[in-house]
Amino acid sequence: MFFRLLMESFRRQRRRKMLAGVAILLGTTAVTAMLALATTIGDRIHKELAVYGANIIVYPKADLLDVKVGGVDLKPASGGAYLKESDLAKLKTIFWANNITGVSPELPAQMAVARNAGDPLVAVNAVGYWFDHDFNGLKTGGPALHPWWHLEGSWPVPQSNPDSRSVVVGTNLAKKLNIKIGDTFVMQETQAAPSSRLTADVAGIVTTGGEDDNGILLTLHDAQAFVGANDAVRRVEVSARTKPEDAFARVDPDSLPPKQREIWYCRPYANSIAYQIREAIPGAQAEQVRRVEQSEGNVLKRISGLMWLISAAALLAAGFAVSAAMATAILERRGEIGLMRSLGASKGSIALLFYAEAGLLALIAGSMGYLLGSGLAAWLGARIFAGDGGAAEAVLIPVLLPVVVALALVVAIAGSTPSIRTALRMEPSAILREDA
Repeated sequence: MFFRLLMESFRRQRRRKMLAGVAILLGTTAVTAMLALATTIGDRIHKELAVYGANIIVYPKADLLDVKVGGVDLKPASGGAYLKESDLAKLKTIFWANNITGVSPELPAQMAVARNAGDPLVAVNAVGYWFDHDFNGLKTGGPALHPWWHLEGSWPVPQSNPDSRSVVVGTNLAKKLNIKIGDTFVMQETQAAPSSRLTADVAGIVTTGGEDDNGILLTLHDAQAFVGANDAVRRVEVSARTKPEDAFARVDPDSLPPKQREIWYCRPYANSIAYQIREAIPGAQAEQVRRVEQSEGNVLKRISGLMWLISAAALLAAGFAVSAAMATAILERRGEIGLMRSLGASKGSIALLFYAEAGLLALIAGSMGYLLGSGLAAWLGARIFAGDGGAAEAVLIPVLLPVVVALALVVAIAGSTPSIRTALRMEPSAILREDA
């Protein structure tokens, strides 16, 4: 009998139920879309803000030491200390290794170049980089961490000829020397003898918007050979997915008690990742780039706040709509309520009937809202983050389904409760006399 009354209410009040269902559907659609975006927005913002460069810089700890004799700083201007390229593999051993999305070691070298063998040499800066390097399955290097670089041609590749090197020339230097892609020029390390001059093959011309426009880019291995320091790197840029910085992130971990230090250590702050890098790589000093970290944190915080506000507003609007629809439905069914009460139905059984109607409505509308919201999240993600290619990707997150349905139940029950309580306070005799 209970289920018959339940189904009959949906048949006789299709319009009222549809209005309440649409309200729940729209609310859960908005909530699902916001929650689905929230689960991926951190990674997407990290990719969008990658144009600012790495968020962690690693360099030799010896650079922090002041070597002074008689007030004169004796530390080499170029920074004589190096890190080991082979030690970079230890980045994959830290606690947050999977959060590292890019690694780019650098090694500067002083070069002298000339367009032809008889021309005077011109001093230029050269930098050795990884180019499309396989770092334990992660394709990374200078171009990956500097996406704003514009290349004409191709990146340098190792050469089988020991007297020749493949290089990329900065756009300003290419204009100065009148160099085009495919040309060759003479190059030697500034401290080397003239007999050590090599032929440089121009694989490409790059525009970086920085000092590299006036210099040369070459493979890290070639730079190490020129400097005479095998396995050496001067600086390493690291890009990592991190948690926005807060007050706890800025605390010195060595000043914390063991339990608090463990909590700090196991949170993906840029500071904690840099701390772990210092532990893993001997002689390394790692620091976060605050400009990048603060930009990412501020953007993520504002967008997250906006999404929560939209979700709360959508649920509140749905609750009011359900309340209005249920109030009208119960008003139309006063005679039915009075008759059930006069026949001996308890207040609890009548309330259960109306709550069952609201619950069934919430299950159906909430499930549909989850599907529509997932599609909306995919569409919004493709439009907002057009840099990812502009194509909509499926954002079906199964764990969100019970959350969304639970929220739909809460909205339906909360919106129905005032009307149900009002109906249960009615006197059956008064209701039946009004309908007589």
